[in-house]
Amino acid sequence: MKASLAELEAIAAVARHGGFRAAARELGMSSSALSHAVAALEERLSVRIFNRTTRSVTLSDAGERLVADVVPALAALDRAIENAGMSSGSVSGTLRLNMAPGAARMLLKPLILEYGRRYPEVEIEIVTDNALVDVIGKGFDAGVRLAEAVPTDMVAVPIIPTIRSLVVGSPAYFRQRPRPLVPGDLLQHRCIRARMASGRLYRWEFERHGQSILIDAPGSLILDASDLMLNAALDGAGLAYISEASVADHMAAGNLISVLEDWSPPYPGLSLYFAQRRQMPARLRALIELIREQNASRTTPVKDQVSDMLPDSA
Repeated sequence: MKASLAELEAIAAVARHGGFRAAARELGMSSSALSHAVAALEERLSVRIFNRTTRSVTLSDAGERLVADVVPALAALDRAIENAGMSSGSVSGTLRLNMAPGAARMLLKPLILEYGRRYPEVEIEIVTDNALVDVIGKGFDAGVRLAEAVPTDMVAVPIIPTIRSLVVGSPAYFRQRPRPLVPGDLLQHRCIRARMASGRLYRWEFERHGQSILIDAPGSLILDASDLMLNAALDGAGLAYISEASVADHMAAGNLISVLEDWSPPYPGLSLYFAQRRQMPARLRALIELIREQNASRTTPVKDQVSDMLPDSA
């Protein structure tokens, strides 16, 4: 009895994900269809590959031996196919990425446009969305989000090591009010509040010497885009908790003043994420290689962030 390549791919996917649902997402089929296909193969081979319970799916002894032989062989096939495609310069097709608007603004020039110059035969489509979406279900090759927002069943490739946000206000605003020295002082200030994609208001996060503080920033102005928050802060409407990168030039020009910097440490930045799969499209592999190349070329940590990438809107 023989097993087809598709059947071996299915076995490897279920073993890799430890269940049928995630494996079915990777393979682009329903869980029930995948389960039936595996059961049919088991019946044809007269061997149980997986032990199934209502709570778990694990490999049987025979299944472990099968997967131990199959996975390296499938990986070797993938490498051969990818190497052939990359070496022939045939990276083509449509690369679809989903990310927050702020991430798109940050990455467009250094990463996306550079990728387009290197691989002109690839059509690049960037879809921006503040909410975290099912990139596989929506037909995307990959997504970009803050590292802490990447789903646990996805493979993540860091793009930006760390990010940082700062509390800033205009000189005109501070002429009428004292500068806050600790996060609690913000309760006496007028703050520009952020509405998250989930609908909740973002609570400003601070940390120093292992002490973490969340502040429900008071204020009558609520916005959901970083550029609006920046403009409001420049106009003296209140304090904004916003990206260090987006305010750096304004701070240097004296248009904005930062406070509580010692309470605003960097935290994990942006990652590209995608479903673990046996056959990765050459267009996605090329993007990953470019990201790794750019990371390797950096001599200092990258400081960046946009307010559109607050934790649950990233």
